[in-house]
Amino acid sequence: MSGVECVVDCKSMLGEGPVWSPAEKALYWTDVPAYTVHRWTPNTGEQRSWRMPEMVTSMSLRAQGGLILATSGRINRWDPDSDRLETLAVPEADLPDNRSNDGKCDRRGRFWYGTMQNNLNPDGSSRPMTDSSGNLWRINGDGSFHCMDSGIGISNTFAWSPDNRVMYFGDTLAGIHAYDFDIEAGAIANRRVFAKTEDPALGVPDGSTIDADGFLWNARWDGACLLRWAPDGTIDRKVALPCQRVTSAIFGGADLDILYVTTARYDLSEGDLAEQPLAGGIFALSPGVRGLPEVPFPG
Repeated sequence: MSGVECVVDCKSMLGEGPVWSPAEKALYWTDVPAYTVHRWTPNTGEQRSWRMPEMVTSMSLRAQGGLILATSGRINRWDPDSDRLETLAVPEADLPDNRSNDGKCDRRGRFWYGTMQNNLNPDGSSRPMTDSSGNLWRINGDGSFHCMDSGIGISNTFAWSPDNRVMYFGDTLAGIHAYDFDIEAGAIANRRVFAKTEDPALGVPDGSTIDADGFLWNARWDGACLLRWAPDGTIDRKVALPCQRVTSAIFGGADLDILYVTTARYDLSEGDLAEQPLAGGIFALSPGVRGLPEVPFPG
């Protein structure tokens, strides 16, 4: 693969949460305001979509098959073959004005996700945010949940260093942070700024993935690019994309050497879309490095 290629011109309104399934050799992602989960199988070109009762904002594989989904107000088990959706946990039952956002499993299979003040109306249109009311949650395999941090604006980016000593977590309004991570206890400490740039041309941080060398690949909302951040918090590489709103990335393919990237058309004008006809598509590139296997949720 040479350069950046649009592999699925799906025109997602807000493509997010990409997950690579090694067993299915397929890519999953969600279109958040469309209440839809998509799957694409590169080897055959087959695409399939499932409509959900709530917005799906992030997901991870499950060890027993299927996926765990973070929807508007709950965490769910989901089986795509039967399309059965089962509620596992409702961590913010007392916060109806919040919704879920990004999430991912750590290397013990615990699902971490963040919430934010809901900025989407039921019809998919936007509404203003007035408060950093989001929280950072850890969901264990038995469905128990623990609030790990609070005061979050827009939760994005979940990744762990290859040695499992650092957890990366982003707040789009405040930059990407790092925590000391205790993998055995699932505990975090010593939150500090990891990566932040004041260059408006590089946009703001959205979702991320990490490569086997410990470099963080961060999608840049309104930055039309991916940034590869070195472990010391400096920018190692910039990869331009042909659309403004780049939302997340995941390594896939048989050797985890293809980087799949989700994008959005959300809130772009007709003029913007005329200049960015592939906005909302799935892009792929061969970055010359490999990713790390994702660990499935055990519950």
